[in-house]
Amino acid sequence: MIDINSDKSIYIQISEAIENEILIGNLQEEEQAPSTNQFAKVYQINPATAGKGLNLLVEEEILYKKRGIGMFVALGAKKKILKKRQKNFFTEKLPEIIGEAQRLEISTEELINFIVEYEGGKQDAGN
Repeated sequence: MIDINSDKSIYIQISEAIENEILIGNLQEEEQAPSTNQFAKVYQINPATAGKGLNLLVEEEILYKKRGIGMFVALGAKKKILKKRQKNFFTEKLPEIIGEAQRLEISTEELINFIVEYEGGKQDAGN
């Protein structure tokens, strides 16, 4: 979940980990999120670092604070995360993939066919 050796800041990894838990359904709307102290204990990090990751999600209205109780998943959090990550995919990741495909002389048709085959194989494996 958290990679201390990653180039990505720990607080960003914490916020992304919580987002992932929301996306896969392990954290539901109105459910309490792990506390800064829980993150600090599990990952042996400074509670302030964990707090920075959680506060980032509060700023994005994915989590909200209940004074004296902790942080909770906001209503509509999953939808906000999906929208944010889809935008990132289309504006940052997909152009990188397309650029690399062009450098490797992979045609758009080959790329599309691979995606279709990959998705088909993934669906068949699940059945």
